[in-house]
Amino acid sequence: MKTISSLEDWRHSHLFDEGNPLAERNTRWAVVLTALMMVAEIAGGWIFNSMALLADGWHMSSHVLALGLSSMAYAAARHFAHDPRFSFGTWKIEVLGGYTSAICLVGVAGLMLFQSVERLITPAPIQYRQAIFIATIGLLVNLACAWLLKDGHSHHSGHDEPHGHSHHHDLNLRSAYLHVIADAATSVLAIIALTGGLIWGAGWLDPVMGIIGAGLVAVWAIGLLRETSRILLDADMNAPIVAEIREVIGTGPIPAEISDLHVWRVGKGKYACILSLVTTEDAAPQHFKEMLSIHEELVHVTVEVNGRPTVEHVVTSLH
Repeated sequence: MKTISSLEDWRHSHLFDEGNPLAERNTRWAVVLTALMMVAEIAGGWIFNSMALLADGWHMSSHVLALGLSSMAYAAARHFAHDPRFSFGTWKIEVLGGYTSAICLVGVAGLMLFQSVERLITPAPIQYRQAIFIATIGLLVNLACAWLLKDGHSHHSGHDEPHGHSHHHDLNLRSAYLHVIADAATSVLAIIALTGGLIWGAGWLDPVMGIIGAGLVAVWAIGLLRETSRILLDADMNAPIVAEIREVIGTGPIPAEISDLHVWRVGKGKYACILSLVTTEDAAPQHFKEMLSIHEELVHVTVEVNGRPTVEHVVTSLH
């Protein structure tokens, strides 16, 4: 048995997520590039009297805000990483940033839908050539930002998926990535619509493409909201690791039944677990913790073992 030399031997760090420095740096660059393009589109819309560009510029401002939130979430998680008030680490600050960005995306979709329907009902004259030129530059900027954010994700997550689990994403980075992809998609739709208007005089294409773009953005936003809210509410009892915990306990050398089980995420692909067991044999909690250690994603495990009297014990106690 291990000799307790000091209390520190039984303590461990609660920093369960190592952060994502590359993604944080690239997100800051995406904020700068998107903000510059926002100013260019608003100025271009004002100078060329293009409502399409002006609307897209203001729409891009919401993406600047959301990307800024993602960047601040990384900074806050890093700043408070060793703050003892965060008993399970600061990773959920990043998830909260992703959740907030998803709400912003819902607002963007609603604004796009409103403006597109309004433009469909009340068409406005558009200077097509200038609008196409600026929209193309906007698309290139969006693709550059998407490359930056995708690069940060791929470099970080490759080692982050033990036992075949496929849901270990940086949700804060994913939300930022979805914002620039949404912008790129709306830029592509805008270019198609503006080109159709220039060649065939089909001015109705612009608002129709806007409606389609709003639908796409809404679908992405709802998916991100669903995933981030599940983590923030600790609704992870249907995760694969839960079944794996039950399997380890059920097939172990000491017969034991699970009377209570709580599992929740504390990092990308990392979980905490509180497990209450009932057994008729003499067993220490450390035995079951060692059994569960085969699952590297379990980074904080608390085990309680309760003894259940056998028939012999009951008979003896009655006598």
